[in-house]
Amino acid sequence: MKFCKKYQEYMQGKENQLPAVDFKKLKKILKKCREDFESHQEHDGQSCPHHCSVCDGTFFPSLLEEMSAVVGCFNERAQKLLELHLASGFRKYLMWFKGKLQKKHVAFIQEGKDLVTYALINAVAVRKILKKYDKIHYSKQGQAFKSKAQSMHIEILHSPWLCELMAFHINIREEKIKSNKVPSLFEGCSLNFDDDKPSLSCELFDSVKIDIDLTCSICLDTVFDPVSLTCGHIFCHMCACSAASVTIVDGLKAAEIKEKCPLCRKTGVYEGSLHLDELSILLSRSCHEYWEQRLQTERIERIRQVKEHWESQCRAFVGV
Repeated sequence: MKFCKKYQEYMQGKENQLPAVDFKKLKKILKKCREDFESHQEHDGQSCPHHCSVCDGTFFPSLLEEMSAVVGCFNERAQKLLELHLASGFRKYLMWFKGKLQKKHVAFIQEGKDLVTYALINAVAVRKILKKYDKIHYSKQGQAFKSKAQSMHIEILHSPWLCELMAFHINIREEKIKSNKVPSLFEGCSLNFDDDKPSLSCELFDSVKIDIDLTCSICLDTVFDPVSLTCGHIFCHMCACSAASVTIVDGLKAAEIKEKCPLCRKTGVYEGSLHLDELSILLSRSCHEYWEQRLQTERIERIRQVKEHWESQCRAFVGV
């Protein structure tokens, strides 16, 4: 089955609930572009025909708008789902009272699976349509657009909520195994260790496999208390604070706009950083001994930073 038909079947009945990449419409735009291209015999093969509807601004603006809607919807739904899963005590009771926890547990897991599927199939759609664009135009503008989408944080495979959903499914699966309940509804995600280097992987379609490296590029160890910057790179929270020239007390939100990601060197990536709570739970269970050692080490450093912070506050208060 061709992907276009497969994608249409997947989105059938979901149009009013979920935004999507209009794969069929974009293919029609490219088909018209190809016809225009072939009709211009004088065309030298290096640029598009003068009246190409694609280059006139139809294709990329449409795709950009659709990608923004898809990733926005995905992030919002994933955030709500994981907030329910991580809620505890009085907060969980309040959510139940407001009607947010009426779903059965199985439906809760199924929604997480559906969100991961939604992310991956739309990622495939974007990749295929950009590849088709480059093939028709003998260009690399499709790849350049993909890089632009990443810088605008609308590349769904770089969303930190996708990483959190993957960890969520593994956590649920482990909980079910321990409680001898029925197997998880979703087996596509796994935590792997290659030469003691951890990574998250997920595969739903033959053409897409996600591998997320869980090694902090600053301390070169498994990420501890992980955070994802808006550029998509994952670090230990304390390592990220050090890179951003802020203390644990101030937090990453206090980082100056000029501070750069240690990997991609982009600025302004700290203010919108996200704590990866599901991933933290997963790693604490899977690397228990390492997690306890790191917890003890970081506790000493945290106490030192808190002490220095309050000493400086007291000196400022008394005017010393």
